[in-house]
Amino acid sequence: MYWYEDEIKRLEQIPLWKRNKYVTIFYGSSSIRLWQSLEEDFPNRNTVNLGFGGSTLAACVWFFERIMIDYDPKVLIFYAGDNDLGDGRNPEEVFLFFLQLMVKVEERFGNIPCYFISLKPSPSRWQMAEQFKYTNNLIKSEIIRKSENWKFIDVFEPMLNKSGTPDPIFYDKDGLHLSKTGYRLWTEIIKQNLG
Repeated sequence: MYWYEDEIKRLEQIPLWKRNKYVTIFYGSSSIRLWQSLEEDFPNRNTVNLGFGGSTLAACVWFFERIMIDYDPKVLIFYAGDNDLGDGRNPEEVFLFFLQLMVKVEERFGNIPCYFISLKPSPSRWQMAEQFKYTNNLIKSEIIRKSENWKFIDVFEPMLNKSGTPDPIFYDKDGLHLSKTGYRLWTEIIKQNLG
């Protein structure tokens, strides 16, 4: 996990006096990290972006305590897991990391409302679509079955075109990261789920 150190140190430099004012934490991989319009997209939610580039769900669990020091959010919104699959982990492993994350969140923040954004259907990883769907189903089923404070937000289906493949309009040129249009879609979907 040492290759994330620079990113983690960047997050640790957020001043302590600022941390208490943040009501909504967005946490996860580069899909969160690169969301430059986050504060504008959620203007009344006092958001902080705690994403770190290239992170896996495993890394989000590993660094959780270190990153979350001195925060007292009312809401946590989370996205990670596709890099785990891209690195060769299987859906069951990603699911186990999610279970670990649930435990860490409860230990640190209690039963605050938490939102898991489903793995997205990236063009660059479309050959792994079935693994992505299976991982999403494992996590969604667990949330429905066991959790009162977690909610599953589906972005997978809305990001497909009429032919059932990822719509390029939602992605950057690399076919992995989101375009401005992609972030607009995510904003709309998340707001609908937040109520």
